[in-house]
Amino acid sequence: MDKLKLGIPKGSMQDSTINLFKKAGYTITANSRSYYPQVDDDQIDVMLLRPQEMALYVEQGVIDVGLAGRDWVVDCGTDVKEIAELVYSKATNQPARWVLAVAQDSKITSVKDLEGKVIFTELIDTTKQYLEKNNVNAIVKFSHGATEVKIPHLCEAIVEITETGSSLRANGLKVIDTVMESVTIIIANQKTWKNQWKRTKIENLRMLLSGALKAESKVGLKMNVAEENLKPILDILPAMRNPTISSLSQDGWYAIETIIDQHIVRELIPQLRRVGAEGIIEYPLNKVIP
Repeated sequence: MDKLKLGIPKGSMQDSTINLFKKAGYTITANSRSYYPQVDDDQIDVMLLRPQEMALYVEQGVIDVGLAGRDWVVDCGTDVKEIAELVYSKATNQPARWVLAVAQDSKITSVKDLEGKVIFTELIDTTKQYLEKNNVNAIVKFSHGATEVKIPHLCEAIVEITETGSSLRANGLKVIDTVMESVTIIIANQKTWKNQWKRTKIENLRMLLSGALKAESKVGLKMNVAEENLKPILDILPAMRNPTISSLSQDGWYAIETIIDQHIVRELIPQLRRVGAEGIIEYPLNKVIP
């Protein structure tokens, strides 16, 4: 039987990635002592890998496809096929940022002030390219973790990843520039992408994972409407396409179904009720496939 070898990130992104696959229709069961989780698809083998190394495993063909941050793919300089962006992370559904940070009371206000200074980071090559672009000669050293605590003991600045900035602020640091933004991307081995069976399997994964992400910000609405109230309700209903309208068994009544952004539903439902909508039902979505 043909198998697709899939890599998912181990560590801080592991739980959110497994949850995303669950919404997409795949149940992945991970054991804390094993790097080989189980998945309810006989055509897929899963490996847990450090996100920093995911692109290396994909490039070498150890796995066919993997999920990794664009930051690590760029920093590794690997030759892989980017399939799609998946904008999610461990805390938010916003891109993560690699930022240049210094102490709150530091007199350093821009990257230009770091000439000859020491910077600690995990993102070595990208940081060096950033400094080169800004014509700054600084000493870049690799951080093995706990990067925030290295200021001011070992360095004047760090390049660190953040989603909300709360950890930096809690450690008395301030951001003075953004080095790069990163989102999770699906990457595939170049040879794998030329295999029609595996390519189709990867495209199916992409569709379902992207659909699960789109569904997180949407809800479905159903309601019943009398014919005389149909136009005013349609005038205020947003939709990805035109709402679905069906005749009910009772003459002069219609059922309306639509998909809307979740953040507007609390404002929309009272408006719909006031113009005659009845039996309003809001329901969650697992996937939205455009």
